[in-house]
Amino acid sequence: MSSDDLAKVEDSTPILIGSGQITDTTSKPTSARSPSAFMAEAARLALDDARAAKGAAALAATLDALVILPLFTDYSPRFSSPFGRSDNPPRSVANRIGATNVRDLYYAHVGGNMPQYMVNKFAEQITRGEIRAALVAGAELMRTNAIGRKEKMTLDWNESPGGQPLRIGDDRLGYSPEEERHRLNAAIYFYPLIENAIRGAAGRSLPDHMLSMGRLFAGFAKVAKANPLATRREGYSAEQIATVDAENRYIAFPYPRLMNSNALVDQAASVVMTSVGQAKALGIPRDRWVFLHGCADGSDTWVTSERTALHRSAAIRGCATRSLAMAGKTVAQMDLFDLYSCFPSAVEIGCREIGLAEDDPRGLTVTGGLPFFGGPGNNYVTHSIAEMTSRLRARPGAFGMVTANGNYVTKHSAGIYSTTPTQGTWTREDPKKFQAELDALPTVHVEAAPQGTAKIETYTVTFNGTTPHFAVVFGRLENGNRFVANTPDDPTLLQDMISKDQLGRSGTLSSDGKRNIFTPS
Repeated sequence: MSSDDLAKVEDSTPILIGSGQITDTTSKPTSARSPSAFMAEAARLALDDARAAKGAAALAATLDALVILPLFTDYSPRFSSPFGRSDNPPRSVANRIGATNVRDLYYAHVGGNMPQYMVNKFAEQITRGEIRAALVAGAELMRTNAIGRKEKMTLDWNESPGGQPLRIGDDRLGYSPEEERHRLNAAIYFYPLIENAIRGAAGRSLPDHMLSMGRLFAGFAKVAKANPLATRREGYSAEQIATVDAENRYIAFPYPRLMNSNALVDQAASVVMTSVGQAKALGIPRDRWVFLHGCADGSDTWVTSERTALHRSAAIRGCATRSLAMAGKTVAQMDLFDLYSCFPSAVEIGCREIGLAEDDPRGLTVTGGLPFFGGPGNNYVTHSIAEMTSRLRARPGAFGMVTANGNYVTKHSAGIYSTTPTQGTWTREDPKKFQAELDALPTVHVEAAPQGTAKIETYTVTFNGTTPHFAVVFGRLENGNRFVANTPDDPTLLQDMISKDQLGRSGTLSSDGKRNIFTPS
C-alpha cells in the first residue's frame, strides 16, 4: 500500500487486522482446556497477529465488542457434554484475554452464517464510530468431548463469570413442525434431500451423480492435504469419496461419510477488526490490514419444504450479487474463494448461484472445506475468514470471496476481501431491503393431511450404523401442493430406495396416526 493510497483511506474505514487458528488432533483432554480456554487461545493468536506496536494488551483494551459462536454442546442434545459449561462464554473469553473494556458481549444464535454476519455487522458499527474494535471467536472440542466420554474422564468446564451475554442472530428453529413430525430435524437429513433434488434437476443417474459429487469434493480434499491445519489430509480421490464401503458408509443417502461435515474436531479460530484510524494509533503495520470491500446477508424461504425450487437459492445469488456490486468487482475478478461446504449440495447450489464452474481452476476453498479441513460447528467460517486473511496478505492486491450458510441452505452471508484499500466512505445497503425482496418470493403450500396418489419429488434414506433406518419423502400431489412423508419401515423397500432411482415414482398416501406414509406403487 503506497503512501498516496493510504492518504486516501478514511480513518473510519473498517479493516481486519488479526487472525488466529488452532487445530489439535493429539492433546489429551484436560479441565484446564475448556471450550472457553480454547477460544481464548485462538483470540490471543489473533491479537498477536495484528503486531500492534503498543502490544496485544493495548489492542485488547480497545475491544468494545466481542462475539462467541455457539458451541454444539450448548444447544444440541445429540452433542451434550457431561463436563459443564460457562454460563457466559464471551465474558469467560474476555476475562482471559484482558479485554476489560468490552461493552457488548454477544453469544450468537445458531448458524454457520454467523461469523461472516458478525464481521459485516461489526464493520458497520466501526465505520459509524460506535465501536473501536471487535473480536470474533469460536471453537469446538468435539474430539475431546468424545474421548472424555469414552474414557469416563472427570473434567470440570463449569464457569460462572457473572452477567448474561447478549444474544444475536435468528433464533428460529430451522425446521417446521410438519418436517419434525416426519423425523426431519437435522442437517444430515435435509441436505441429502436437497441433493437428490439437484440430481433430478441435472437429469443425472445415481452412479453419474455420485461420481460428480466425488469429483467436486476431491478438489476440497486436495486443498486439505496441503493445509497443515486440516484434520483429514489423505487427499482422497473422487472414486474414494464416491465409493460406499466399510470405511465410507452411508450417513444418509446419497451421502457417505466423506461427503459429510467432519464435526468431531478440536478447532478454534478468531479474527480482530478495527478502523484505519485506530490501527494507525496502535501502530498496526499496514501489511496486516485486510479490507472488507463488499458484504451481504439474507435468508431464503425459511421452511425447506415450502421452497418452490429445492435446488436453487435466491439468497445466495443475491448475497453474491450485492457483495460484488458493493466491491465494484465481478466473479471473474476474484482470485480466491471459500464456499461453504458442509455437504456437496451446499457447494453445488453456491456455484450455480454465484456463477462458478464446479471445476473452476481458481478452486472453491482455501481451507479444504468442512469434510476435510474440519467442521467446527457454527465457527467454520471464522476459519474461512482467518485463512482468507492470511492468503490475501501473501498475495497483495488479490481479491477473495467467502460465503457462509446457516441451517439448511437457509441463512446466508458473503464477504469480499482484499489488501487493496476501499475508496471513499465505507457503506453498505441496508440488509432489510434485500430480505424484504426474499420474503416476497412465492412459496409452495405443504398439506398436513395429504390423501390420494402422488409422486416423489425428492427423498433420502437415513442410516443407523450400516442399516437403513427410515426414509423421508418430499412429493407433489395432483393439485401441485407438496407433502412431507415417511415410507413404511420395510427393509426391502428401504434397500430398493438406495439402489434404484425413486425420483418421480408414484405412490399412495395414508396416515399411521402420527405421520403421513407414502407407499410407492
